[in-house]
Amino acid sequence: MSRNFETQAVRIQTERSQFSEHSTPLYLTSSFVFDDAEDMRASFAEEKQRNLYSRFSNPNTTEFVDKIVAMEGAEAGYAFATGMGAVFSTFAALLSAGDHIVSSRSVFGSTHSLFTKYLPKWNIETSYFKVNELDKVESLIQPNTKILYAESPTNPAVDILDLEALSQIAKKHNLLLVIDNCFATPYLQNPIKFGADLVIHSATKLIDGQGRVLGGVTVGKAELVKEIYLFSRNTGPAMSPFNAWVLSKSLETLAVRVDKHCENALKVAQFLEAHPAVNFVKYPFLPSHPQYEVAKKQMRLGGNIVAFEIKGGIEAGRKFLNKIKLCSLSANLGDSRTIVTHPASTTHSKLSEEDRLEVGITDGLVRSSIGLEFVDDVIQDLKQALEV
Repeated sequence: MSRNFETQAVRIQTERSQFSEHSTPLYLTSSFVFDDAEDMRASFAEEKQRNLYSRFSNPNTTEFVDKIVAMEGAEAGYAFATGMGAVFSTFAALLSAGDHIVSSRSVFGSTHSLFTKYLPKWNIETSYFKVNELDKVESLIQPNTKILYAESPTNPAVDILDLEALSQIAKKHNLLLVIDNCFATPYLQNPIKFGADLVIHSATKLIDGQGRVLGGVTVGKAELVKEIYLFSRNTGPAMSPFNAWVLSKSLETLAVRVDKHCENALKVAQFLEAHPAVNFVKYPFLPSHPQYEVAKKQMRLGGNIVAFEIKGGIEAGRKFLNKIKLCSLSANLGDSRTIVTHPASTTHSKLSEEDRLEVGITDGLVRSSIGLEFVDDVIQDLKQALEV
């Protein structure tokens, strides 16, 4: 029977035990036992589908992954201790020395470090294109290019990339298209529908939604996920059963939470766009967003991240943070509590101005992750903090 998103989020469960529990219990065990020698042999030979060791699989992680797979329209998946664990393991499993990546320049800072500092140790190089230069992507493809990678929406400038256009390029050149879907969640956007081979999430963000646990997940084509699984069961970046249990329960409320996040974020974006102390606002569902039409095509709603530039540069950004009273100053996002950060003076302060501008981080840019508070209270806090 066909099930809608919200129903899958609530009803996909690990098979009930002998106790007939209604809500899936925690399976805090490192290993599992076997009936006899033949059962053990067949299990390790993968002639049976069963849990062997919690680094490989666990009832809690399986339930969490099964939900994400269903939500994204994928074939299989694997869960990781963190979002960056998912990013690194995906690339490490699928690439060999001498391979090449083509990626949007607007990627998370740790992903940029992976591409520029760590993967080159294994002779894996990356070429970047800007978010508004999709016409140049094909010119970057080399005979050894294997993966085309992008985030959409991007972190922190909330740019949108046309997933269908990227898919067409990837298919034309026989590349794997890997999309980081963290900002959108499976509820707002499904990259596989637009041609992605693999989708990555930092579950730490909106999937958890309350700033409690870390987690990551990669889903997509079964043959690709198998390689990621084999790499990961040997290298050990597995998600803990406890975190998987928390995240699986969080998915049951993802739709209702994200609907409210998006409603609040749009109101905040509209307020900021009319404020005299703000140069510009970037929110995917504002008509003024440069990729507004693309966002409307591939996203259900605009998400909870609003980026805006304060007049006055870095010093004005610092003053803004110091005047905040209600909102949290934190490097996280996707929390039930509204969070504001000033990347130029904090998370991206070690980058040169040129490097920051390449990914849309101007001196006065503020990234706001809009939470679930009464939105007028959030707006009032932003308003008083913007007063000169």
